[in-house]
Amino acid sequence: MLSLRDNLADTFRPLDPSAPVEWRIEEGLTGYEEAVRFMEERVAAIVEGRAPELVWLVEHPPLYTAGTSAQKSDLVDPDRFPVFETGRGGQYTYHGPGQRVAYVMLDLARRQKDLRRYVAALEAWLIDTLSEFNIRGERREDRVGVWVRRPEKGAGVEDKVAAIGIRVRRWVTFHGVSLNVEPELSHFSGIIPCGVHQHGVTSLVDLGIPVTMPEVDAMMRKTFEQIFGATARTAEPLLSGN
Repeated sequence: MLSLRDNLADTFRPLDPSAPVEWRIEEGLTGYEEAVRFMEERVAAIVEGRAPELVWLVEHPPLYTAGTSAQKSDLVDPDRFPVFETGRGGQYTYHGPGQRVAYVMLDLARRQKDLRRYVAALEAWLIDTLSEFNIRGERREDRVGVWVRRPEKGAGVEDKVAAIGIRVRRWVTFHGVSLNVEPELSHFSGIIPCGVHQHGVTSLVDLGIPVTMPEVDAMMRKTFEQIFGATARTAEPLLSGN
């Protein structure tokens, strides 16, 4: 029997491969509220057939976001950074410089209307990206995201290296994933990330992989295409002033 991962490439390639996913990288730091406004507009345009699917890569200034399942008790230091309530699934997470956020706006009606498989595909994308840097990322049935084992810290110790939080409107996805490249890990201490108390947070650089953001971006695009299909790079930024 084929595993879920074995079927992902066929599952999430579009029915019409002639329309590649737009791939954009925003320079500088993008404000969170500005990013959400843009996603709302773009999702509406995708639903109405006025715009292509999009993967939008950004970095944010330091901030915390609260998903729809966030518990107030997990916000340890509410005055440290701005806190934004957002409609994505999940709990509290941190965004900041050195973390690659990928906002993924795909039309699942063109692919497959299966949210569980979509989340698994996002996990597989991140795991494949980490593998390109010789890092073994793993998924867990009881917690969303991508995890790495840290035996040097003790038996059974795991750290989270990437987070996932999505929202779907009329089968078009938005929000997406965040991969820790070289963020300030101490900034995560103001929250209980994703409500998980017993595990920590890490990054590629913390794991001993001194990569640059452009190197990570290139690998993310390569592995995305292997699962979700072709992309078309557009150089100009989406937001003015960045």
